[in-house]
Amino acid sequence: MASTAVGTISVEDLTDLVGADEIDTVVTAVCDMQSRLIGKRVTGQFFVEHCVSHGTHLCTYLLGTDMEMNTPDGYAMMNWESGYGDYLNRPDWDTLRVVPWLEKTALVLGDLIDESTGELVPVAPRSILRRQVERAERMGFRPMMASELEFYLLRDTYEEAAEKGYDGLRPWGWYNEDYQLLQATKGEPIYRQLRNQMTRAGVPIEFSKGEAAPGQHEVNIHYADALESADRAAIYKHGAKEIAHQSGCSITFMAKPDQAWTGSSSHVHMSLWDPAGQVNLFADGSSPGEMSREMRHFLGGLLAGSSELSLFIASNINSYKRYAVASWAPINIVWARDNRTCGFRIVGHGSSLRIEDRLPGGDANPYLAYAAMLAAGLDGIERGIEPSAEFHGNAYEATGVPHVPRSLWEAIEAWRTSALAREAFGDDVVAHYLNMAEVEQRAYDMAVTDWERRRYFERG
Repeated sequence: MASTAVGTISVEDLTDLVGADEIDTVVTAVCDMQSRLIGKRVTGQFFVEHCVSHGTHLCTYLLGTDMEMNTPDGYAMMNWESGYGDYLNRPDWDTLRVVPWLEKTALVLGDLIDESTGELVPVAPRSILRRQVERAERMGFRPMMASELEFYLLRDTYEEAAEKGYDGLRPWGWYNEDYQLLQATKGEPIYRQLRNQMTRAGVPIEFSKGEAAPGQHEVNIHYADALESADRAAIYKHGAKEIAHQSGCSITFMAKPDQAWTGSSSHVHMSLWDPAGQVNLFADGSSPGEMSREMRHFLGGLLAGSSELSLFIASNINSYKRYAVASWAPINIVWARDNRTCGFRIVGHGSSLRIEDRLPGGDANPYLAYAAMLAAGLDGIERGIEPSAEFHGNAYEATGVPHVPRSLWEAIEAWRTSALAREAFGDDVVAHYLNMAEVEQRAYDMAVTDWERRRYFERG
């Protein structure tokens, strides 16, 4: 039986719910480099009695693994020589909420702390975003952001997909369901759960809609402060997979699950507000619909810095398979008003005026992607970078403009030499994520694929 409580709750609420046997499990979680929630399930009574005042511990290696949970060399902060000790997962009580799709369960996200110093672990994704939010606040800005997450709903369970080698996967639909209500109705039992269960969990969903391929769908999460918005996106991606599993199917947020399928995006909308959250500072108050100086320079920073920070926006090999001509994913870093072929799309008017960043895929780590956007945009404001002229027409045909890196290797080299990354995030963070990317690239370079066997087995 699920708890009767909904949404975010206080520690006092949690204590009462545990006492009333409405909550018996508390999930304590953080986000790893690969955008996965990791943590522990704690018995409710033990959590209330022993963890509320301190938190829980996680092995340091969790920020030094690859996707397969191997522990590669090259991480200065966590390695065999250090003995792989513990970090403290210190709960952020603003994130405490009831999880309605899990029986009698609450969830709280936390910040990873080095107990020897009492400081945030600098390479933790949430720490990286928190630092950029603090930077924005020192400049007098309150960043507000929101994610639109695209994914594929598949009839195969996760276990069935693995057993068939992820070949011949069966999308829920069989024709393009972009805005198609009838086609989407076939998956509505799942989509309805996603909308309603997430909203009940304090992840408010605005709407869902079919996307540009069979079985592809999009869910829009309501905007919030940048850190809260990233928390919502991380919880949504994790929870959507759990709900799909419980329903005997699967969901994937891969940027490009199949070469013949449309890629899945994670468009991010962003604006800067005054500290009280009352005035959108992107809007030019004297000229409705026009960009303020802050918005122009923020956009200029995004245009100038997004390519070299691509490692935080598109972090794995598959991320770069999504960028293709006429694919609804951008390939050129240009901007325009309401033009979906561009990397950056200006939408809204007055208090809703904002920048839509169309570069991230569904696989993006929300903390890292948001941090990269804020770092580039704030750099633009600090340096007074004016954006290029608005692009008109089909941006896939643009020439002589900056482009999205074509591969993880290109992103690695841009990151390695980026002065912006070092200034924004520090040498330790740059080195840590450079190693992560190089580990992933080496693993891919050594892999022999079905494509190679089909092409070369007989004829090579």
